[in-house]
Amino acid sequence: MLRPVRWLAKLLYWPLKPLVRCKIVPDAVKENLELNPNQPVFYITRTESASDLATLVRICHKLGLPDPLQPVQFGASRLPRVLFLEQPHVLWGARAATTALEQGLTLLQTQQRHPELQAQLVPVSVLWGRAPGKENSIKSVLGESESPSWLAKLFIVLISGRHTLVRFSRPVSVGEMIAQTEVNTETAHKLLRVARVHFYRQRLAATGPKLPDRSALFNALLGSDRLKQAIEDEARSKQIPVSEARAEALKLLQEIAADYRESTLRLGDRLLGWLWQRLYNGIVINNSKVLTELVQKGHEIVYVPCHRSHMDYLLLSYVIYHQGLAPPHIAAGINLNFWPVGSLFRRGGAFFIRRSFSGNKLYSAVFREYLSQLFSKGYPVKYYSEGGRSRTGRLLQPKTGMLAMTVQAMLKGIDRPISLVPVYLGYEHVMEVNTYLKELKGSGKEKESIGGVFSAIRKLRDYGYGYVNFGQPIALTQFINQQQPDWRDSLTDDPAKPAWLNPLVANLADQLMRRVNQSAALNSINMIATVLLATRQHSLPRQELERQLAFYQQLHQQAPYAALVTKAEGTAEQWVEHALKLQKIQQHHDSFGPIIQLTAEQAITMSYYRNNVSHLFVVPALLATALLQHHELSTVQLKNIIQLIQPLLADELFLQLDTLDSYLQQLLDAMQEAGLIEQQQGHYSAVPVQQAGHRMLELLAFNAQDILQRYAVVLNLLSDTPLSREELEQKSQQMAKRLNTLHGVSSPEYLDKNLFATLVNALKQAGYCQLTDQNALIAGSSAQPVQQTVNALLHAEVLQTVLSIVKGH
Repeated sequence: MLRPVRWLAKLLYWPLKPLVRCKIVPDAVKENLELNPNQPVFYITRTESASDLATLVRICHKLGLPDPLQPVQFGASRLPRVLFLEQPHVLWGARAATTALEQGLTLLQTQQRHPELQAQLVPVSVLWGRAPGKENSIKSVLGESESPSWLAKLFIVLISGRHTLVRFSRPVSVGEMIAQTEVNTETAHKLLRVARVHFYRQRLAATGPKLPDRSALFNALLGSDRLKQAIEDEARSKQIPVSEARAEALKLLQEIAADYRESTLRLGDRLLGWLWQRLYNGIVINNSKVLTELVQKGHEIVYVPCHRSHMDYLLLSYVIYHQGLAPPHIAAGINLNFWPVGSLFRRGGAFFIRRSFSGNKLYSAVFREYLSQLFSKGYPVKYYSEGGRSRTGRLLQPKTGMLAMTVQAMLKGIDRPISLVPVYLGYEHVMEVNTYLKELKGSGKEKESIGGVFSAIRKLRDYGYGYVNFGQPIALTQFINQQQPDWRDSLTDDPAKPAWLNPLVANLADQLMRRVNQSAALNSINMIATVLLATRQHSLPRQELERQLAFYQQLHQQAPYAALVTKAEGTAEQWVEHALKLQKIQQHHDSFGPIIQLTAEQAITMSYYRNNVSHLFVVPALLATALLQHHELSTVQLKNIIQLIQPLLADELFLQLDTLDSYLQQLLDAMQEAGLIEQQQGHYSAVPVQQAGHRMLELLAFNAQDILQRYAVVLNLLSDTPLSREELEQKSQQMAKRLNTLHGVSSPEYLDKNLFATLVNALKQAGYCQLTDQNALIAGSSAQPVQQTVNALLHAEVLQTVLSIVKGH
């Protein structure tokens, strides 16, 4: 016999249809749940609500899941398929007692009587709207309560029904549960407690914590001990009244703080959904399950993505929102706080940060206290550790300020675990690429403005695919325990900034960047760029291009750089057609067939996309270079070459080679299977020049040339005479221009001063160079082997140019 709620659900099934629009998470529910259709399936949800049940029924029908209204034949018993944790509130009188305990105990006992069956209990969260609510607000008829009355639910459905989120979680095996404990009332109570915690975490993850009143938040921050001390110090140092210093701190808070509003998120969701459909063929999301796992464990998430474009701010928040999670508060550069975009960003969760805190102790104190407040209240946060957008397509050296503040906030005693989630963002078209190249050539950075926004909108076109790959998270407490086991003891000396903080944060930043690169996305554009830019005229017969692309696909399948690196879907022929459609390449025909070519302008911009994934090709390219430059080499000799250069690559490309021996062997096996190299008596060599594989090996090897040339320039300059850092940078760039003129070496990296600074730091850290008494740089004795190795890998004519210039100086 159907209970009243089930009768009502059947009656509401059709009337609710035009009022309710659901976002279902995860997207592929059946594949993610992995339900066994031959075993009993039950659902558990929070509130015994007819509207919730009717919505669940419609979704299950749509997804081909068992009907929630149909009882389950469990052995000799017929049990209701849905367990409800709570009864709804009532308008008057006492709320009815829940039957959840009896239902749960019956399920456990039935499972015990029929161990041959394995009941599957699927938690389902039904959230009407994503508004987090306000702190200290009175629960109104619109229902901020978890189990609203029928009248409150009516208003909720009418107002928020078209913004409903339904999340299916992985099923719980009832058989495994009772195998670990006795079946009694206490076990049933435990099941219900676990379910309540689960639904609480699901709601918190989807909506975020309740929002404070903005004025109350500012007053609380200004009243904190640390900020009061900073205000007094400001008044003393500037010889102004404390009230004036406090007013300045309030002004800074108003400049910084987000003004998060759910209505803005709804509007943004509609606008961005329209924008992505117009701009992209699709947004490809990978490894999002890591977020669900963290949420179910009650972790606070800090997203740390790479920074390619202004589009990053919008795309990642949109993806997170559509994973059924609360969009994070975003650290945005103060340059984006212009009318009217700044106000929209602020209401979407952006808080604004100045480029530098230097010389402004009050600003630093205000910002740190605000960020600490975000963490303590449990808001998800997103910031870009690179500090700005990459102009070359490579990851930038990280800025550690935000990470340090995150660690310091944890040290103050946050009661939830914090996990840092690296995110790789990749595009087949970045709208700012041409601007980046102009800046590298010396033009000033253009200031963001509303005119720039309209200009960008006018240029909107087909951008291909966007990629959002979530990397392997770092549990912050676990990381600190590993790096600094006695950290709790050292907090008593200086809790604000212990001595071990800076090196630990630097290591943490480096690990995050490596994990970003370990979750990179190979796509048609960056792979085609990698092939065509390896040719002198930036052109290849189409058949040869497709053959090289197919080899690269095979190479990364047989010798993956990291488990989370995603491969390009489709075939080489499809990739070329896609790139032609996006106007990234040109196709010409002659009597021998089609030729794929890059124009001079395309060649420059395509280097940006190649650099997104250059770390995936550098080791195989070095192996190819070594085998082309030397007659034959053993595995040990090849490994020694890589190990000598690896410290420099690790700093420049955030290269992570944990299993170098097996990775090198996989690469060699793949290259041999593809016909690029051959092996005799334990030594490898390039195949003869007459074979097609020799040309393929040359194309692969070219991907190491720019790096090797830059290393040769710096190492040979340092070995000749002591140079200041400024002199080294200036002469390196002058030599790069000379190489460009004589040998056609042209790459945006040569124009990026930061890359030379990174290389010098890597040389110092590896012990390859040192400072003289006059504070000049000179090559150390250990630099000679790496210098000789690098020189031996260069083409003879390029090496002669480098050496002649160095001797001339």
